[in-house]
Amino acid sequence: MTQNLLEVSHLKKYFPIKRGIFSKTVGYVKAVDDVSFTIKQGETLGLVGESGCGKTTTGRAILRLIEPTAGSVKFNGEEVTTMPAARLREMRRQMQIIFQDPYSSLNPRITVGGMLTEILKVHGLRTTEAERRDRVNELLETVGLSPLHARRYPHEFSGGQRQRIGIARALSVEPKFIVCDEPVSALDVSIQSQVLNLLMDLQQRLGLTYLFIAHDLSVVKHISDRVAVMYLGEVVETTDYKSLYAHPKAPYTEALLSAVPIANPRSKRERIVLTGDVPSPANVPSGCYFHPRCPKAFADCSRVHPLLAEDAPDHSVRCILYPNSWPEKSQVPERMKSGAQREVAEAAL
Repeated sequence: MTQNLLEVSHLKKYFPIKRGIFSKTVGYVKAVDDVSFTIKQGETLGLVGESGCGKTTTGRAILRLIEPTAGSVKFNGEEVTTMPAARLREMRRQMQIIFQDPYSSLNPRITVGGMLTEILKVHGLRTTEAERRDRVNELLETVGLSPLHARRYPHEFSGGQRQRIGIARALSVEPKFIVCDEPVSALDVSIQSQVLNLLMDLQQRLGLTYLFIAHDLSVVKHISDRVAVMYLGEVVETTDYKSLYAHPKAPYTEALLSAVPIANPRSKRERIVLTGDVPSPANVPSGCYFHPRCPKAFADCSRVHPLLAEDAPDHSVRCILYPNSWPEKSQVPERMKSGAQREVAEAAL
């Protein structure tokens, strides 16, 4: 069995809402609310959901680019959230990020070669100028660019080339784990496939582990081994990508998949149109967060907040249509106790 490289347990990130001349805290924006998942060595976990659901905040809290409010993040067995600054600096070499926007994530005043050389100097990865120059050329060739590009500034590159530079920057410290924060969402479709194929090739060659954040389910299907679906700061379903696309359990996941375009015009799929808007994370609904928009909601959904629980081997779901998700097993209605199968639960509605 491949061991877990990353273990995230009950991760939370709340942003305070302050008002008045004394900046009194009057509430919290629950950007990430009790998120848990694991990623094995060499695996890609896709993290998907609507804009504003907390995907990027989750990725940055894992790396401590923002400080989490609560929870545990263990990388290779070490607790990251309480790690001293000196040790965290060393850990940065093993945990990197590729940012979403290839335009604003690069310093416009430094050449590409200068940027990569500075990283090598800071981390002491190469001792002489010649070694650093050779390493920069190697990194650029690894991501499909020419060593001659080291003399250019970021504004001289296209969007796809800039994202390749961002990938080279992440690879420069030889990491084990990379958070890919929607790395292809700002690129043309034709360039997206090239960057995705590059990431998959690098993973095989270098043994990398990815947390791949995206809102495009077709992209996630192409690159991920397992998928976690987020809604309003919570993970509502997690399983391998084949099970998710073939047999989604959470009503929210079903709605997301119904919106994915089908290449064959003769194929028909029932589109699930959700009513209303995504609630504010500063004022989340009672019970299940999804119940105001859920087409399968019933009375108990507004009062019972479901747990993320395993309903089938390696397939967890957060929905009270499945008995394991009930916080108190004694509260599960008798009509649902006969099994956790979807047909049994939905027949009770």
